[in-house]
Amino acid sequence: MILNYEIHQNSQSSQIPLVFIHGLFGSLSNLGMLARAFQQSHSVVQIDLRNHGHSAHDKEMNYFDMANDVLETLDYLNIKKFSVVGHSMGGKVAMQLALSTDRVEQLAVLDIAPFAYKERHHDEIFQALFAVEQANIETRQQAIEIMREYISAEMVIQFLLKSFSKGKWLFNIDALYNHYQDITDWPNSETAWQNEALFLKGSLSPYISKPEHMEALAKHFPHAEVIEVEGAGHWLHAEKTQQVLDQLQTYIV
Repeated sequence: MILNYEIHQNSQSSQIPLVFIHGLFGSLSNLGMLARAFQQSHSVVQIDLRNHGHSAHDKEMNYFDMANDVLETLDYLNIKKFSVVGHSMGGKVAMQLALSTDRVEQLAVLDIAPFAYKERHHDEIFQALFAVEQANIETRQQAIEIMREYISAEMVIQFLLKSFSKGKWLFNIDALYNHYQDITDWPNSETAWQNEALFLKGSLSPYISKPEHMEALAKHFPHAEVIEVEGAGHWLHAEKTQQVLDQLQTYIV
């Protein structure tokens, strides 16, 4: 599948192109504050993963297919080698790319581990999304009022509304819901990436907080550096943008 994308070509740059991959319920604009900072030094590609943004909907949703979508899109753009920054679900796609192809030069992952999470962090979000969909509304304000019955964090509501257009959700709620376990899961691979990698974790986030998370990370990425971003939760790139950028710009060449 060739994904919806935005590409900012930098014809003056000799650096490897840089790909940004968003997380669950997101779209290519979500990492825009990071992508824009690299446009002076790199060619930059931002993508909508399948069932998100303006990319095609498909009933299948797993990391093998999502990684292949990215590769097909980069083939279409005639990009062979690339570096990648991924957040949450997009971080898992980025890790899958690093472990399954030799095309990845540098890997930066935001607040996720190569780990099969058992917790369900998104049930209230799914309830809100289905409620909005079933209400057949047209305005963002109507959507906000419905979502506030399920979601207390205003930042989460505003984040989700970026994918609300003309009374409809851009993402494929049914596919995301039906494949939620595939999304929280991790492919059972023994492969390890032998290059250096950067993992940034929010100090207030649960996603890289347990010994088993670190063990899984070390197994697949033994040369990774794990850096904690103080005062940040799961959306660390939005909450502590400059701190995240400082670390990315130090690592990515």
